Amino acid sequence: MNFFLNKPKNKITLFARAQALAGFTIGNLAANAGLEIPYNLKKDKGWIGRLIELYLGVDSKNKAEQDFAHLGIELKTIPIDSYGNPIEDTFVCSVPLINNIGITWETSNIQNKLSSILWIPIEGKKNIPLKMRRIATSLLWSPNITENTILRNDWEEIIEMIVLGKIDKIASYHGTFLKIKIKAANNKILTKAISDKGKIILTLPRGFYLKKSFTKIIISNHHY
Repeated sequence: MNFFLNKPKNKITLFARAQALAGFTIGNLAANAGLEIPYNLKKDKGWIGRLIELYLGVDSKNKAEQDFAHLGIELKTIPIDSYGNPIEDTFVCSVPLINNIGITWETSNIQNKLSSILWIPIEGKKNIPLKMRRIATSLLWSPNITENTILRNDWEEIIEMIVLGKIDKIASYHGTFLKIKIKAANNKILTKAISDKGKIILTLPRGFYLKKSFTKIIISNHHY
């Protein structure tokens, strides 16, 4: 097991590194890298992702870029249950709540992030100790024409509501594959948005998430 400080030169190298992780546990990877496993992931939710990044050679620190910007690929770890089903929705990127007029799906950050994703499924049931959770077989995915159309429609519906000042009226049922949720460490972190009267207000930050019903379709189309 090697971890890589250098970024992969091509998709073949990246995918080979990802495939090589299958079957190992979080404990295996942490011990090999000389890292201590956190006691509670609630206080360090991104720890598993950073561990996987170490083994794959992620070089992008810019959240607006894909993790492997030179290859056009985003990296997503996804917790799964014993049947291979996703346990939770998957965060994609932050939602821009102001300055949205003129942005199109084709030029949006979220479309860039979703254009090609390397999925790393990992056992995520809480009854399995973190160090014992195994990494499953990775998969490289891009949305097909139908999926891209639905994602675009979801995005356009949500962005239209934001532009019209209806940020607080966006519910989980809006969007077929895509949804937005509050994305903040606490309720004291506020950001600017537009009210229904066109005024600047302060609200909690939001994030775009892929619904687990959709990622289940993605994951189920591949075999472990």
